[in-house]
Amino acid sequence: MRHRLPAALHLRDFALLWISSLANGLALQMLVVAIGWQVYAIHRNPLDLGFVGLAEFVPLPILALPAGQLADRVERRIVVAAGLAVQVAIAAVLVVITLSGAHKLWPFLTIAVAAGIASAVTNPAGRALTPEIVPPELLPGAVALRSVANQAGIVVGPALGGVIFAVEPVTVYITAASLFLVACVTILGVTARVAVAPATELNWRNLSAGIGFIVRTRMLLGAISLDLVAVLLGDSIALAPVFARTILDVGPVGLGALRTAPSVGALVAGLLLTRKPLHYRAGPTLLAVVGAFGAMMIVFGLSRSLPLSLAALAVSGFVDMISMNIRATTVLLVTPPELQGRVSAVEWVFISASNELGAFESGAVARLIGTVPAVVAGGAVMIGVASSWRRLFPSLARMGRLDELQPEPV
Repeated sequence: MRHRLPAALHLRDFALLWISSLANGLALQMLVVAIGWQVYAIHRNPLDLGFVGLAEFVPLPILALPAGQLADRVERRIVVAAGLAVQVAIAAVLVVITLSGAHKLWPFLTIAVAAGIASAVTNPAGRALTPEIVPPELLPGAVALRSVANQAGIVVGPALGGVIFAVEPVTVYITAASLFLVACVTILGVTARVAVAPATELNWRNLSAGIGFIVRTRMLLGAISLDLVAVLLGDSIALAPVFARTILDVGPVGLGALRTAPSVGALVAGLLLTRKPLHYRAGPTLLAVVGAFGAMMIVFGLSRSLPLSLAALAVSGFVDMISMNIRATTVLLVTPPELQGRVSAVEWVFISASNELGAFESGAVARLIGTVPAVVAGGAVMIGVASSWRRLFPSLARMGRLDELQPEPV
């Protein structure tokens, strides 16, 4: 049985990292469904969902550069474990908030800020772990496997979270706390002591080294900024509670299904990538799948049928997984080892901006022009962005296969 596993999972340390990612992803998505339902129920205002996303994002640009330096100077598994311990505490606080009635918005905003701090500090270290414990020839498959772990958790998490929440909301948070604890213990089992950069003076030049490297490497800048701009303006999954409650009328279980659908498609794509890494030219493929994502958002926005909405979201998840795999693998392969933490920190700002800040943008635009017009317009903008990036970043459009990439000079 073991010989059938993807090659990266034969490495003990990566297998432990993968299990930790799976438990963490499952817990996080259970929280997303439960918090989203409770927050929208307070005022029935989609802008509240946006405020939660904004609160989670705000700590990130403030802490990103110090967190990147931390990831390059401190043992990374310890940093990740500390962040997971904070998530356990957050889930426990959510139990208290739910038992008290969950009638006010500010406790959820406070929790979002705390989660944003934990994410900002720990994610650069977690992302930089993979290239340190996996050889370059296995890296594309390992990146796909980490995405599979996350997406597998997401497939089960929202649906399971919705069902448990419908029966007993407090149980969702207790289950999530237990999963975060499992993830924490597992990551501490990683025995490899990864090579980190030597201690250097804490000055602006060292803190901003990741920014400078990305700006100089135009292909990398194009790939990362494409995700930021396109998903910031075009991804509307944060509005799923509005569709579930007022447009499709499918309740919390339906909300869980809507949140799960993109991950079903992503999981299928991820499994394919673990067995057969992408062999097409990565640049043109990236631009094509981002445009396809925008098209699926338009279908989702116009749909009044749950099956059609689920299908559109599943396809969007499939193409998004391909996009994420190309971007993440490119970052890891072209970044020198001594800059992995700082570059990962900057990348995480871009990713979170497109997710948490994108949630705020979606909520704000939906408040101004309506939910359906906001989703359709966002999808159209996403198609336009993918088309324009070909001219703005010609080196990205010319990028070849992932297995041809080499680290760029510092």
